[in-house]
Amino acid sequence: MINLKNPNLYLNRELSWLQFNTRVLKQAQDESLPLLERLKFLAIYGTNLDEFYMIRVAGLKKLFAAGIIVSGADRLTPLQQLREIRNYLHQEQQVVEHCRSEIFKKLEPHGISVKTYDEVNNQDKHKLNQYFNENIYPVIIPIAIDATHPFPHLNNLSFGLIVKLRDMDNENIERFGIIRVPRVLNRFVELGNGTYVPIESVVEKHVDELFPGYELIKYAPFRVTRNADIAIEEEEADDFMEILEEGLKLRRKGEMVRLEVGSNADDEIINFFNRHAHIYKDDIYRYHTFLNLSSLWQIVSNKNFAHLLAPAFQPKNLPPFENNEDIFSILEKQDVLMYHPYQSFDPVVNLIQYAAKDPDVVSIKMTLYRSGTKSPIVKSLMDASESGKQVTVMVELKARFDEENNLIWAKALEKSGAHVIYGIQGFKVHAKAALITRRKNGKLKQYAHLGTGNYNPSTAKIYTDMSYMTSKDTITNDLTRFFHFLTGFSKKGKLNELYMSPSQIKPKLLSLIHNETRQGKNGHIIAKINSLVDDDVIRALYKASIAGVKVELIVRGICCLKPGIKDVSENIRVVSILGKYLEHARTFYFKNDASKVYISSADWMPRNLVRRIELLTAIKDEDAKKKIIQILKLQCSDNALAHELQSDGSYIKIKPKEGQKIINNHKLLEDYVNRIAKATKKETSTYVQQLVNRLFIES
Repeated sequence: MINLKNPNLYLNRELSWLQFNTRVLKQAQDESLPLLERLKFLAIYGTNLDEFYMIRVAGLKKLFAAGIIVSGADRLTPLQQLREIRNYLHQEQQVVEHCRSEIFKKLEPHGISVKTYDEVNNQDKHKLNQYFNENIYPVIIPIAIDATHPFPHLNNLSFGLIVKLRDMDNENIERFGIIRVPRVLNRFVELGNGTYVPIESVVEKHVDELFPGYELIKYAPFRVTRNADIAIEEEEADDFMEILEEGLKLRRKGEMVRLEVGSNADDEIINFFNRHAHIYKDDIYRYHTFLNLSSLWQIVSNKNFAHLLAPAFQPKNLPPFENNEDIFSILEKQDVLMYHPYQSFDPVVNLIQYAAKDPDVVSIKMTLYRSGTKSPIVKSLMDASESGKQVTVMVELKARFDEENNLIWAKALEKSGAHVIYGIQGFKVHAKAALITRRKNGKLKQYAHLGTGNYNPSTAKIYTDMSYMTSKDTITNDLTRFFHFLTGFSKKGKLNELYMSPSQIKPKLLSLIHNETRQGKNGHIIAKINSLVDDDVIRALYKASIAGVKVELIVRGICCLKPGIKDVSENIRVVSILGKYLEHARTFYFKNDASKVYISSADWMPRNLVRRIELLTAIKDEDAKKKIIQILKLQCSDNALAHELQSDGSYIKIKPKEGQKIINNHKLLEDYVNRIAKATKKETSTYVQQLVNRLFIES
């Protein structure tokens, strides 16, 4: 009997995430991509790493400090994980710096360069001096550090310069100081000719103006990362919004977990800083180029160089939404499945906008997790509420790093008269659902939207997600129960047609996997998810593999399952797809299940299956089923964007074999949608429908 709890059968969650970010870095190294596209992936890599340190590393440090040694199924202790993480990142840092230098070297012939103050001509130096006086000097903060000037609190992701100064009147007096560079200032000063100058290079030349009477001996740029996780005990106060606002203040004051410094930071400078900050030596990273990879977005977003990015794709409105027909009439005739960003997110926005304006609509109910800063959906909900419609919105205030946006929207919705719910005690609401109730022929008729992604039109252009729209009573009745559960009291929280976590989704998934296991070699599972961490689900998949079930997993990020282990996971294949779009849809295929196909807001992680309110939806419409299965099989066949997980936790980029057709699923899907969009303008509706049904298979 094989012990499926053996730690050797599991990959560590944090180390698996690092492998994911390495795959992002490899996109930045891919010479087949346009140069700014590569720089974009480098910015994404840096943004990801910031969040990893703020949340995951900070969490491990807390566990270690508390003396907790219990860990995941791999049994690595927090201290062991911290050591592995530091070793991994210090080694990868050299790759990052080489990649960045290579990209900028290749950008120079295209007119983009990063230069220091000393490297530009006198005319440009004059511009930089003027920029300093007009834009930097009024807001920058010079801070002396001595017995009467204590070391300042540095907020999370604070950036600035550590300076050592000499008194011009007494050369024996030397002092240290800090120059804080506020976030209102851009990371680079752009000279208007494609030349970018790191702001610290400009500030360094004007230190004597910030500390009159002192001359600069040496300096180094620095950037700090703090613990940014918010632990909120909801029962400790009545006003949840007040607690969250306090939590956001605390985020800026969390424990310092990482220090990044320039290569000119010698031991004396670092020791000065660390006497006050107390950062572990292996959490200090020296960079030979400028700090803060995420700041590269400033260069990537320069519209003058848009030709150096991947060609933009315009999402299309496909049948049945191509003619702006009444959306409620469409949903009464048929269910609709859309795959974003290839298909436009506009019909989802339109559904809420039409509902807000339609005099026959009596109520709108929605969950909002991340809706963005300028949300047309929230604006429509406010309009609907102000016009007298019943509007109920579940605004998840604990959507990490989106809390402040959600606070603003929640207050605005309340002001408009909407009924706003601020979460469920002990759970984060991550489900994506909307329900519209409308009068028709003297009766009430309901229309539903269920999705795998957020109600955010901006991210819907870069995230791959699925939207399912229906007026089927079985689903709309369940969604009514779901919203009653959110607004009222319920000890059961059980739905009939849909499945809701924390009580229903995990048992359903285990049942579906077990059903395929009983079929042995006739079993087949395909699952597309962002992360696979849950021990019980992994063990169920191991049992399915042992029974001979073919298991194909498309896991973008973390995967704690080890494929290819003899007698355990030989029938499991795991691929990760990284490319132009961020793979975000969660959708599953179980060959021997009556419904066969499901979509969900939930990843296969304990937090999603046990500690969140999520939804799992069986797709009953036959055309929608076929479409999802074709998408899943297409992605399993990808040999251009896919990386395959090895049993040791590493990933190998899949390449087409000699004579084999290149299958880039992002490109094929763009071409597919373009073909249908063109056909709708000149072909019959029957031909267009045939094209919709067969092109995936042809691809």
